[in-house]
Amino acid sequence: MPHRTTFIAGDENMSDFKRIYADNAATTQCSVAAIRAMTPYFYESYGNPSSLHSYGQEAANALAQAREIIAQAIGGQPQEVFFTASGTESDNQAIISAARFGARKNKRHIISSAIEHHAVLHTLDALEKEGWEITLLPVDEYGLITPEQVKNAIREDTALVSVMLANNEIGTIQPIGEIAAICRESGVICHTDAVQAMGHIPVNAADLGIDMLSLSGHKIHGPKGAGVLWCRRGIPLTSIIHGGAQERGKRAGTENIPAIVGTAVALEEAVTHCDSNASFVRELRDLLIDGLSEIPASRLNGHPTKRLPGNTSFCFEGVEGESMLLLLDQNGICASSGSACTSGSLEPSHVLLALGLPHEIAHGSLRLSLSADNTREEIDHIIKVLPPIIQRLRDMSPLWRK
Repeated sequence: MPHRTTFIAGDENMSDFKRIYADNAATTQCSVAAIRAMTPYFYESYGNPSSLHSYGQEAANALAQAREIIAQAIGGQPQEVFFTASGTESDNQAIISAARFGARKNKRHIISSAIEHHAVLHTLDALEKEGWEITLLPVDEYGLITPEQVKNAIREDTALVSVMLANNEIGTIQPIGEIAAICRESGVICHTDAVQAMGHIPVNAADLGIDMLSLSGHKIHGPKGAGVLWCRRGIPLTSIIHGGAQERGKRAGTENIPAIVGTAVALEEAVTHCDSNASFVRELRDLLIDGLSEIPASRLNGHPTKRLPGNTSFCFEGVEGESMLLLLDQNGICASSGSACTSGSLEPSHVLLALGLPHEIAHGSLRLSLSADNTREEIDHIIKVLPPIIQRLRDMSPLWRK
């Protein structure tokens, strides 16, 4: 009898334990529609889209249809859509492509912000070691940069401006349309990391006037392992993964058809219901912010109004973030202290430090990110459970007592 491996999702003793998921900025539950759309491409139409036989052409047709759906959702053309394995890869390819293109014209200067995702910042670090000059614009206390900052930083040798549309930790939304207009006037490529924004606020590449946009499937109730890079026609992409001629020679590797199809369906759903979902989630967010603001020595991170509908980010003085998360989890609440990509780090968030917060306060951060699946009852429960946890941790802290 063949050996079969079983993957255990959780403790069987916790099957009746009601958990509240408030970490949607880290990842989202895959929607039913996305799962249904993906399923046939695992075991029925499972061909390689590069194959000429009928199985392959079924997969190729699905790939083409997904490209059209995503292009329409973004506000671009199908030939401008390229599939990757993640938002991180999309960011990498966008930045490296703009850098290489700029180098041909002796442009080796790149502008970004101090609060970008590490997918951007670490790519810029790598380019800096290769000779590119990087300018990271500082943000104000709310995490905002201004178009004037960008305008003043642009030089004759500036190849790229890369600023995220909405921050993954504090939810602040940047004025990308105004920044893109300045870039156009100066002949500079403008890229935005829209991984956290796409599907949660209205995003249209044509209206924004940007040149490149990155997004990820698992942030919009699609599957993990699928990313999208939208690149305006006329801007040459540099392939950073070499091999076959997939994605018109710009991204080698057999396309992940199930994940691509799931991402297209999830994005179409998210965009269709964006306004109604955002209105509902914004109400929950504001209730949560009002409730947590009652906790003494608490601080809301990010802009009070120019923020993602589902983002709530706080710092609590005299509290260590990891202990807070563990106690919340014991109470059935799934949350985060910041970016899921840096959860193993002992250092405070670079985003919170960029806001001007001291280390001891930045260490006490909590991010609660909501979706349309959350309920008013869940918000009430979080508001009830969190204050005693904060007080318990403060009672144990010699610094807080002092």
